[in-house]
Amino acid sequence: MNYIKHLTGFFEKVAIDKTLNPTHVSLYIALFQFWNCNRFKNPISINRDEVMRISKISSKATYHKCLKNLHSLGYINYEPSYNPFKGSHVILFNFSEDLKPLSKSERKPKNEPLIELVSEQALNKSCTSNETGTEQAVVPSINYINNTNILNDKNVSNLEKLTKNFEEINNSDLKNENSKEEKSSAKKEEKLKPEIEEVKTYFQENNFPEQEAQKFYNYFKSVGWLVGGKTPMVDWQAAAQNWMINAPKFISNAEQTNRAKQLNTTTDKDYSEPL
Repeated sequence: MNYIKHLTGFFEKVAIDKTLNPTHVSLYIALFQFWNCNRFKNPISINRDEVMRISKISSKATYHKCLKNLHSLGYINYEPSYNPFKGSHVILFNFSEDLKPLSKSERKPKNEPLIELVSEQALNKSCTSNETGTEQAVVPSINYINNTNILNDKNVSNLEKLTKNFEEINNSDLKNENSKEEKSSAKKEEKLKPEIEEVKTYFQENNFPEQEAQKFYNYFKSVGWLVGGKTPMVDWQAAAQNWMINAPKFISNAEQTNRAKQLNTTTDKDYSEPL
């Protein structure tokens, strides 16, 4: 028995039969599996639990109802057994015989144009239906596909151009902003770095000698106008005020060093003499 032709004939019947639902089809496929294991010999003995497990039917009432429906519609011959130690018998019919080959007059000639074959197709018909549609199938032309491809290519090229222009504008804006920031920072640095004359006048206004102004200017110019050697100077006048506050400490330290030097004697001293 050719089981491929049998299943083809079965599904052709299912496509026509509107009383069947997916549960009927699942149950029949499970019975077909038992029939296949029995080498397509009738009748076959079935076990309800096994058939329900394979067909994925969880309700016993649905199982018995579908079996009776398949029996009444002529898909199977169901012989129930009310003995719990004896399985029920099922006979499956061979549907491969229902598939009859077409006669030569019904076949299409080989030289028939392809347009007529396409026009016989219907978009809303099933591949297993016996009805032939009269609507013409919509087939996209090659020119239409090429035109759409050309339009897509144009759109892609336009998008690439727009992205390039956008990137150029952004880069130019970034460059301008960076240049402005550099100029502003340079101006700030110029303002932070005073001239020697400004420092001298500021020290004179605060009653400090010109020599201290020169020391202040030379020291911070040598370190790049950095406070503590790390932080850029923000206000040189505030730094000058700190310099003026700390200047007396430096002067007193210098005097102490000179006084210590005066204690040194050049001649040898005799410590045995009384003071």
